Amino acid sequence: MELSEIYRIGKENLSQRDIGFTIRGVETEFVLNNNRTILDRYTFRQKCIDAPRPLTDCSVLGVNLATPVIMSAMTMPIPAIIENGMAAVAQGIKEAGSMLWTGTPIPDNLAELVKTGVPVAANVKPHADRRKLFEGLETVQAAGVQWVGLEIDSGQGTKILDQLIARDCSPLSFNELIQIRKKVDGTLIFKGVLSRDDAEKSLAAGADGIVISNHGAHTLDYLPHPLQVMDEIVKAVDGKCPIIVDGGFRRGSDVAKGLAFGANLVGLGRPILYGLAADGRNGVRELILQITAELKRIMSMLGAARSGEIDRNMLINT
Repeated sequence: MELSEIYRIGKENLSQRDIGFTIRGVETEFVLNNNRTILDRYTFRQKCIDAPRPLTDCSVLGVNLATPVIMSAMTMPIPAIIENGMAAVAQGIKEAGSMLWTGTPIPDNLAELVKTGVPVAANVKPHADRRKLFEGLETVQAAGVQWVGLEIDSGQGTKILDQLIARDCSPLSFNELIQIRKKVDGTLIFKGVLSRDDAEKSLAAGADGIVISNHGAHTLDYLPHPLQVMDEIVKAVDGKCPIIVDGGFRRGSDVAKGLAFGANLVGLGRPILYGLAADGRNGVRELILQITAELKRIMSMLGAARSGEIDRNMLINT
């Protein structure tokens, strides 16, 4: 099944289900529309003479991957798409050489997902009941995940159209981030950075990595696309930690743009759901493999032998 067909069938299948509303955005849905507008603003500066044979494998924070394309943090819709949905996603992602990233609620079978051998990151929300937050940190660490993720951007919960989804949240203070850092023995990632200020505070609080993200258009309306703020964030980080980005990335060309702006990895949210809805485990695997193949073709014609060699000089702002 080709990528365009995966998207078409997957979206149709999801739209016909009760959970179809989860692919919509907050309030006016500006964020969803703006994602595409910003990504389409950039074209490529082709360099086809002496084109290399690119490699897409990479290593980030101790995790070795065949591709810089990974799954964005999600749990909620997946079990309702197909039976044993999380396991199917894990297998598809493993076969593609990528990384699974769970969201909230924390999957009951998280430890089993880790045992499949797929690299796993797992998110915890800033629950207003901080005891629940710290219990979540203990749960994901006990499951053996490679990375622990903290949603710093869902302090006011999440919302789809006019409906509040996650209500039991409260913004985190800098001092609380430091306390969380002390409770996490391994790799800790802060997800939802959209400003230089939050990037600097994330580093100061001890984050091992950050995710630049507008949370799939499920938190605040009128948030920017990550590419609109990445320059200031990349400058603030100054190579001190890896950067992951997500937000409307759909094709290998989108991934190349995220990498050109300074990301080490690019996350896919809705595309994973479309792949699962279109063809289960195989759909997820093919989605990542085909996006990676698109990326590899583009890298060749940009003169980039490795994903880390893609830079801003390869983009033209139209």
